[in-house]
Amino acid sequence: MKKLSARRRHPLAAVVVLLLALAATGGLYAAFAPAGKAQADETAQSLAIDEGKKLYSVGCASCHGTGGQGTSDGPSLVGVGAAAVDFQVGTGRMPAQQPGAQVPKKKVIYSQSEIDQLAAYVASLGAGPSVPTESQYNPSGADIAKGGELFRTNCAQCHNFTGEGGALTNGKFAPSLEDVDPKHIYEAMQTGPQNMPSFPDTTMPQKQKQDIIAYLHAVNSDKSASPGGLKLGGLGPVSEGLFGWIFGLGALIAVAIWVAAHTAKAKKS
Repeated sequence: MKKLSARRRHPLAAVVVLLLALAATGGLYAAFAPAGKAQADETAQSLAIDEGKKLYSVGCASCHGTGGQGTSDGPSLVGVGAAAVDFQVGTGRMPAQQPGAQVPKKKVIYSQSEIDQLAAYVASLGAGPSVPTESQYNPSGADIAKGGELFRTNCAQCHNFTGEGGALTNGKFAPSLEDVDPKHIYEAMQTGPQNMPSFPDTTMPQKQKQDIIAYLHAVNSDKSASPGGLKLGGLGPVSEGLFGWIFGLGALIAVAIWVAAHTAKAKKS
């Protein structure tokens, strides 16, 4: 006991205890830290990239080049990010059936796991927008009225007031946004596919994107409701203008012809 007490009073006793405590803490951290999980995630990501490269070589390289550098038949994919792949392949636009002014939406030929692998490979070519999480594009609690303002300011000139689409120049068109997955709407705003400008978070924050998605869901959730009557595609004042042009102007022309005819008869008599 005397020897133990003497050791406790030794000047280096505190240092030795501190070193032992640090060693024990380091050992426990090494044993229980999620390093294995991180390594497993890294391995899974590496495998996804490898599988995505195989899929890319078969379905994409002929147009976009063996390394995603682009060719005369397809643009470069370096830096477009995983979100662009998830949108284009997830909506069936890619792989394209044939060249044209615009690639239309069609049946999806890849499974979601294959799309994720393709996205992982393309993302490895250069930094770009990542696939959004559900919390980013979920419109729950969003401001529908604000979304309507944003949509009419930034989107309605191409997609029309309720997102039903419209014609553009040289055979291009703005597609209908009815029944489009909120994730794909978010990705389209992030990446700007085809003729659409991009709206990154620096230009349009996540909250505003959610507001727009909420507005589109609201106006497209009940297509049978049209308080103003026949909407002719939801083109706003076009319905009233068409009625005025055909019937209103037509009636004025008919009256003018009638007056002119009767004036001529009155002169002759």
